[in-house]
Amino acid sequence: MLVGHMKEIVRHPIKSFDGEFVQESKIMDYGLYGDRSHAYLDEAKDDFLTITQFPEMVRYQASFTGKDSLEKYPEIQVTTPEGQVFDWEDQALIKELQNKSNRKISTVNYSPSHVPIGPIAVENILLVTDASLEQMQKLWGKEKLDFRRFRPNLFIALKDKQPFIEEDWIGRRLKIGSQVELELVGHCKRCMIITVDPDNAERDPSLHKTLIKERKNNFGVYASVIKTGDIRVDDEVHLLD
Repeated sequence: MLVGHMKEIVRHPIKSFDGEFVQESKIMDYGLYGDRSHAYLDEAKDDFLTITQFPEMVRYQASFTGKDSLEKYPEIQVTTPEGQVFDWEDQALIKELQNKSNRKISTVNYSPSHVPIGPIAVENILLVTDASLEQMQKLWGKEKLDFRRFRPNLFIALKDKQPFIEEDWIGRRLKIGSQVELELVGHCKRCMIITVDPDNAERDPSLHKTLIKERKNNFGVYASVIKTGDIRVDDEVHLLD
């Protein structure tokens, strides 16, 4: 059954940085190609540095600079909030991040064939729909709700605009384009990250409070990869029997 089409594909080459919109990509066993494949570590905690500790990370935009390869990731370019461009491991950039976050930082990255749980999430892919976003904006009562707050990989435009219908799909499979199949496995419980405006890093706790009150803190669904392959913007999305 046709349920919609792929409106946006978003990958985050660096964990907690702003991602990049791509017209096409591969779905790997671990999820979207290159998603959260690189990260900064807070050396004092021996853990990933994220928006939770350093909200301004959302204002740094990361993108791959070359053609996708299964042998090696392309180089990553980072654009700072001030518009400067660095390689992600440039010491000037790392020094800037350390000064702003007041943390000692190191880097970690993984191979195109494997990104472990931890950098990505509990499951492979995070999916959000346009109807749910529109309804959440109404519930929140603010003028604009940017879907980047929820950091999905796949943003689906539904054929029938029924908010939160994707939650009814849990336990079922979606086919995207001609190759990819995903199984929807569970709700996405939300944390403070959604309170951070992706444009200016300002926080508004009211969004999280609204989500807890109105949706039991659920927004979006996680999916596991069943069949890998290529996906593209505008691909049809079918709910399988």
